[in-house]
Amino acid sequence: MALDVTAASPPQPRPHLPAQLVAGWEAGLLAFMALLYLAGVFINPAFFGSTDAVSAVLRDTARFGVMAVGMTFVIVNRDLDLSVGSTLGLTAVVFSILFGPTHLDLGAWPAALVCLGLGLGIGLLNGALVAVLRVPPFIATLTMLFIGRGLVLGLTGGKTIGYEAKARDYVFFAFGETNSIGFNNQILVFLVFAVVGAVVLAKTRAGYETYATGGNEQAAQYAGIATRGVRIRGFVLSSLCAAIAGLMNVAQDKGVTSQYGQGAELIVIAAVIVGGASIVGGRGRVVGACMGAALVVLIDKVLREGVPITRVIDVGGVKMEVAALAQLPPGAVPAFLGLILLAAVLIEPWVVRRNLLGRLKARLLGQEPPPALEVGGAAIVGVQTKGAVSEARGVGARGLRAFLHRRDAAAILLMAALWLTGLWLRPDFWGSLDNSFNLLLAFTEIGLLAVGLTFVIANGDIDLSVGSVLAFSGATAAFVMKEMGGDPGAAILLAFLAGTLCGVVNGWLTTRLGLPAFVATLGMFYIARGLAAWLVAGRQLSGFPESYNLIGRNLFELLNAMGMAPADGFALALARAVSVQTIFLAVVAIAAGIVLGAMPFGQKVYATGGNERAASYSGIDTARVRFLSLVFSAMCAAAAGVIYVAYYRSFNPAAGLLRELDAIASVIIGGGSIFGGYGTIIGSLAGAAVITLIRSLLSLQIILPDGSSFVMPQHWMNVFIGLILIAAVLGDIWFRQQDILGEWRRRWQARAQAKLSEAR
Repeated sequence: MALDVTAASPPQPRPHLPAQLVAGWEAGLLAFMALLYLAGVFINPAFFGSTDAVSAVLRDTARFGVMAVGMTFVIVNRDLDLSVGSTLGLTAVVFSILFGPTHLDLGAWPAALVCLGLGLGIGLLNGALVAVLRVPPFIATLTMLFIGRGLVLGLTGGKTIGYEAKARDYVFFAFGETNSIGFNNQILVFLVFAVVGAVVLAKTRAGYETYATGGNEQAAQYAGIATRGVRIRGFVLSSLCAAIAGLMNVAQDKGVTSQYGQGAELIVIAAVIVGGASIVGGRGRVVGACMGAALVVLIDKVLREGVPITRVIDVGGVKMEVAALAQLPPGAVPAFLGLILLAAVLIEPWVVRRNLLGRLKARLLGQEPPPALEVGGAAIVGVQTKGAVSEARGVGARGLRAFLHRRDAAAILLMAALWLTGLWLRPDFWGSLDNSFNLLLAFTEIGLLAVGLTFVIANGDIDLSVGSVLAFSGATAAFVMKEMGGDPGAAILLAFLAGTLCGVVNGWLTTRLGLPAFVATLGMFYIARGLAAWLVAGRQLSGFPESYNLIGRNLFELLNAMGMAPADGFALALARAVSVQTIFLAVVAIAAGIVLGAMPFGQKVYATGGNERAASYSGIDTARVRFLSLVFSAMCAAAAGVIYVAYYRSFNPAAGLLRELDAIASVIIGGGSIFGGYGTIIGSLAGAAVITLIRSLLSLQIILPDGSSFVMPQHWMNVFIGLILIAAVLGDIWFRQQDILGEWRRRWQARAQAKLSEAR
């Protein structure tokens, strides 16, 4: 892009310290927060009109603000850390186990030091996965999110750990108390972190390296900056700040629950983006991120506190006025926060980079509009997926050799091995019709999600919202039948349309507004789940028509309802072992496999995922391909939600929770590449079968030689699945694409040949 530089243009003055730390964006945030607080005073003067409201907002901002300081370094680096909420929760749990009198009963300061070491270790692990092992940051930290949540649930056993009496004897807990001045000491900790972080990012070499790495990593490398170290440093700072926030939490609450830190990553990311940072890196200020945290907390307070109202109740024929609060239903706050995240991310490309305000001002004043900043384009897109060497050697191979060179061969072989393992552990149960039926039922839900995600991941995109879309569709079906009295047909149609609409929004945000797919679908992750809880008011609904529940039953029950049930023999056994939903999955999978493997659209998907720029030059409408893939993924999730309600004969707002991890792991295990360009339906289904079998084996009651039995604690399930996912991604990057095993084998052969030559 040419720049028009003339002698008449005065030289731009070098920004002074205040301009490097704060600017007009922060001033706008401050003005907006003032207006929002005034709105809170108008809505609920009893709360917001007191100093308690200011103290509560600043106290809650302190923890998120400390986390936002670390996250700013990560986002300016052009990375993302989705694990900060889990790190906060895990730090709080580890401290509670070490300090709690009913556990290890250590002192507060040794426990705190261990927690800081834990935060440091998590940051180093995230940094190594991203900067050294080249795992995409959202996949690496998403996996750590689920592993961390699994550890939190496993270590607490889903219970609360409290130690209020012991805490009175330790000065450490003064950090969570209100001081003599009248405000919480956490605010002081927050201010220290904010000032130090702001100065480091704006005025030190470490900060300059961060901006350079996020702005253009290749140019930073040419300038002699160790960009790997810079990125690792960002993740370490982020995790340490999350660990500090976890310690601040336990200092205030003097205990911990299994829900600690849940959803905190969304609040922190939204705070940094609202604070003026760019999701594509190279821009952001710590002061803006801290003010963004305060804004998000203030919005949350305004939404949660409610409006004071007076209700009239009838008690024994006497009408009485009772003071109450009119509040938003459950799910409204996470849905609104998801919208804030999307709106904040859209500000950067559509307002800042296009200089929208400057152009609007010029138009109002009748002046020449200033040029828009460069918004990027296909020129920065390169080859995303490298061909696997083992696959190249398989060209022309036949029979078993050709099968072993397929990317999905490992998943198929692992599926068979896991099934045989179950048969060996419990031959009396594993191969029975009842267990086969249950395995197929559990497989259907993950299989449907994996079929849709195969198209998305082969495109080089990701869809983090499939579990939430499942919940939203299920909630829609339950709401239509239970609350509106609709018939099953209308419920299925509306549920399917609701899920499809989520996919349309994902596709529109990604292909039309230019958001990264993981950001768009992360926002939908929270919006759809919030809407699901909103529809059912946070309750579990049940009591649906039996004609609807037949969707989740076995084939025998459906045929029996139609008067066509088999009497005996193999047909009866088959009808009892195969469910209606399994047949539906088979039909969808066969159709999707044909489209992806044998039709032009499937080849367009592979071309788009392999190299979007080259695909565009060859005449492929890559935006349309990506849009339709995201819509199809949501349609599969919607179908899974309809089946979920029918199978369980009820709807729970937690439906589909963490299922996105299972589905992503299924596609990657099945031979798909997280970078795009690869993936097969049969491989994804094999990967889904692997996940299903692992879950079943971990819940299998194993009979020991002494007659006793053993079952793996279910709280640890997500830890295993998260480890499987990261192993599958690393296998794709380092074995399929980089052919590390082949390189080791060639080196070994070369050494062996050299020794043989010396011996001669």
